[in-house]
Amino acid sequence: MPELKRPDGTRIHYEIQGERGPAIVLASYWSWNPSVYAEMLADLASDHRVATYHLRGTGDSSRSGPYGMETDIGDLEAVVEAVGAPALLLAVADSSNKAAKLAARRADLISAVINFGTAPFARAAFENEEGMLSSNIVVEAFGELLASNYRGAMRNMMEVTNTQASEEELRERVDAQAEFHPEEAAVARFREWVDDDPRAEARAIGERLWIFTAPDIAGPWLPPSDVLQRLTAENLPDAQVVQIESESGPVSHPEEAAEMVRRVSAPLRGDRRT
Repeated sequence: MPELKRPDGTRIHYEIQGERGPAIVLASYWSWNPSVYAEMLADLASDHRVATYHLRGTGDSSRSGPYGMETDIGDLEAVVEAVGAPALLLAVADSSNKAAKLAARRADLISAVINFGTAPFARAAFENEEGMLSSNIVVEAFGELLASNYRGAMRNMMEVTNTQASEEELRERVDAQAEFHPEEAAVARFREWVDDDPRAEARAIGERLWIFTAPDIAGPWLPPSDVLQRLTAENLPDAQVVQIESESGPVSHPEEAAEMVRRVSAPLRGDRRT
C-alpha cells in the first residue's frame, strides 16, 4: 500500500481504488474510519480514482501526533497532491472544516467539496438555537467524557446518531473506533473542531461547496432541519444544498449517494449531463 512521508517523519497511509476518471478523496475525520463509506466508494471507483487515507495517529499511519487542525490540513493537501489534481473532496464533521479551508487556499487543487450532513459551521452559529452543540455545558461535558471514558463517550454519540443500530452493532462500532482511532488523537481533534470557525473559508468557496443533508442527520446534536437550512442560507448563501429524502442520510444508501456525487463530478468527467 502507498504511503506518504511528511516533513516531520510521519507516515500517512493511503489507498486508491479505480484506474480512470477524476480524483475523489475522502477527507478523514475524527470519529470514524473510511470503511463506513466502503460501498459508496467502491461504486464510484468504476469511473473515478477514489482515495482514502488514515489520519496521523490512526489506522496504519504513524501512531503519533501532533493532531492540530493545520497539521491535518497539510496532510490532506499532501494526499491530494499525490493522488492528482483537481480532486473532489468528500467531508463530514471536522473534516468539513479542513476541506473548506484547503479548498479556499488551493482552488487549483480542489474542484469542489461535498459535505455529508451539514455545512462547515462554527458553534457560534448555533447560539440560541436548539441542539446539543449550542450548549457550552454539553460540549464541555462530552469532551471531558471522551477524555475519561472514551468508549462510553463514543457509544453515547453513536447511539443518539444511529437510533436504528442494535446493541451488538453499537459494541462492534465502538470496538472498531477505539482500535482505529486512539483516545489521545480523537480527544485532541474533537477539541480543535469545537473551537474552530471555518465560515470565512466556506463562504469563499462559493458554489464549489455542496451539502448533502437529510432530516435529523445528526440526531439531537444539531438544530432541526428547518433551522439548519436557514442558518446555511444566512451563512453560506452560495453553497449548493441537496436534500436527501432518507432520514438516515446518504451513507445508508450508497448507490444513491454515489450517483449524487457523480452529478458534482460530471464536469470533471467531461459529462455535462446533470
